[in-house]
Amino acid sequence: MTLSRHKLREIAMTSLYQHFLLSKDIKECVYENTQSNEIDPFLYTITIDAIRYKDTYVGHIDETLRDDWTFERLGYVEKAILLMAACELDLETAPKAIVIDEAVNLAKKYCDEDTYRLINGVLDRL
Repeated sequence: MTLSRHKLREIAMTSLYQHFLLSKDIKECVYENTQSNEIDPFLYTITIDAIRYKDTYVGHIDETLRDDWTFERLGYVEKAILLMAACELDLETAPKAIVIDEAVNLAKKYCDEDTYRLINGVLDRL
């Protein structure tokens, strides 16, 4: 069964969230969320590659945050959404507007009321 990119992003966000929260291996998190050893190439990119290049992406995110904020101060869901979207923007898996829109929609669904503004602002400056 082929999943939409929207659903794959939701799985990626959940997997990254679990990785941050539980300090579990990202591959294990992806497996638990898909129940499959066959990982969609897009899902692989926005989870496993996102963690592989995490330091680079976090550096870029930190540069766009206010001086009194860092990536490490963010909540786990916000970290997951920003890391996934930063990876997508870097690897150009979709147009920037689509990546930002998807990230904002995930933030509206899973985060505090105004978090989507932070997500939008950071990604727009990446």
